[in-house]
Amino acid sequence: MKQIFVNLKRFEVSRRLGGVCPLDDPSAWAAGVIERAVELKLGALPDTHLTILFPEGLVRTAVQTLAGLQEAAANLSVGCQGVHWEDISPGKNFGAFTASQPATAVRHLGASWVIVGHSEERKAHQQVMTAFEPAIAQEEALRQRAARAVDSLVNSEALAALNAGLNVLLCVGETAGERGEGDFDAQRPRIEQTLTSQVVMGLTGVKEALRSQQFTIGYEPIWAIGPGKTPPGKEYIAFVSELIQKVARRTYDLDVPVVYGGGLKEENAAMIASIPTIGGGLVGLTRFTGEIGFDVDGLAAIIAKYREAA
Repeated sequence: MKQIFVNLKRFEVSRRLGGVCPLDDPSAWAAGVIERAVELKLGALPDTHLTILFPEGLVRTAVQTLAGLQEAAANLSVGCQGVHWEDISPGKNFGAFTASQPATAVRHLGASWVIVGHSEERKAHQQVMTAFEPAIAQEEALRQRAARAVDSLVNSEALAALNAGLNVLLCVGETAGERGEGDFDAQRPRIEQTLTSQVVMGLTGVKEALRSQQFTIGYEPIWAIGPGKTPPGKEYIAFVSELIQKVARRTYDLDVPVVYGGGLKEENAAMIASIPTIGGGLVGLTRFTGEIGFDVDGLAAIIAKYREAA
């Protein structure tokens, strides 16, 4: 079963207010996304599971809309965009995490998936550490310690999600600084060091916490994300996905699916689908020029390209 994830970022804010939601009523738009996906039979593909990750404020609307259409969308799930690294515990912490959503609350909203460790989240954690200790940004040893601390925090989020019964998409990836200069052969050892560290820390305790949930790793080449950046080629992505799976098996005896998280698009869908160690992808936007945004018909075209090549 191939896995396609959609990360709808901050689509709870309308364009009028500076966001990217095309409607002034984001809840109505979220419901429309689910309805259109079902209408296009994207949740009924026998070999592909689609998970749409919504901002927390739109999860309930998406879940309720899907509930009324579930018979026609067995392979469509709703997810949320993160959880806190601590969770509610009966008789102990009741969830005093102002501005952060505990995993149990996300599960109670009806979400079945959560994404943790996205590059934007890792960057935010790193920025907090740098604000308190500016030397982290300049000294390599401190930077590596900060990176390991972020990896540990992300692992705590993943375990909290698993313990709450959620499926997890854990993102890993290297920055331009971590990849370093030189050609691919020169970069390989640095890429391997960075990703091995992230995977080993990210999967700590996962095998023990897994019950019937699914756990997937999304590879984000952080250095290639953004306008005007050149994405990695097939050889690069194949090397990384093979490395991730090798580390997971060698360290924890886990067979973990890997999806491409650098942005699955129509332009790269066939190439991504041709890599044996990649089992799907993460879609952010479907329009990258003019009025950037997301539409389900564009998603359907991406999925069609991917499935045709796969």
